[in-house]
Amino acid sequence: MNAPERLNALSDEMLAALQAQIDSLSQDRETRVVILSGEGKAFCAGHDLKQMQQGRQAEDGGKAYFADLFTRCGRVMSGLTRLPQPVIAQVHGIATAAGCQLVASCDMAVAAEGTRFGVNGVNIGLFCSTPMVALSRNIHRKRAFEMPRMALHTFI
Repeated sequence: MNAPERLNALSDEMLAALQAQIDSLSQDRETRVVILSGEGKAFCAGHDLKQMQQGRQAEDGGKAYFADLFTRCGRVMSGLTRLPQPVIAQVHGIATAAGCQLVASCDMAVAAEGTRFGVNGVNIGLFCSTPMVALSRNIHRKRAFEMPRMALHTFI
């Protein structure tokens, strides 16, 4: 991922680029392993909140935009799990919300010391629930339960 100025947020453009790569890799029999990394100081901060705010300005309050956004995001996450190659997330900085889901959708994660993972959403006392399916498949159930309940960051 190469949008360091936005902490590699999952913008519409980033999701489209990831999906294009996944589609290409799904047919590629030469590539043996996929390494997913992010440029700059963060792996991925989650969805692009500025785009989400713009989507909310639509006449329907963003209902159609958000339905499409989460469908596309789910397609990317599912696509990663279905790739024939093992997918390794090379994580540093932060991986929060949908960025944490991106890591959990990979087959393996290698994290730099000090990396923070979190399912915290916006700062209104809520947590981002979409990563929980992928997280619950990859970490101990008690730890998976603890993360949203505490809206915490897990440090490596």
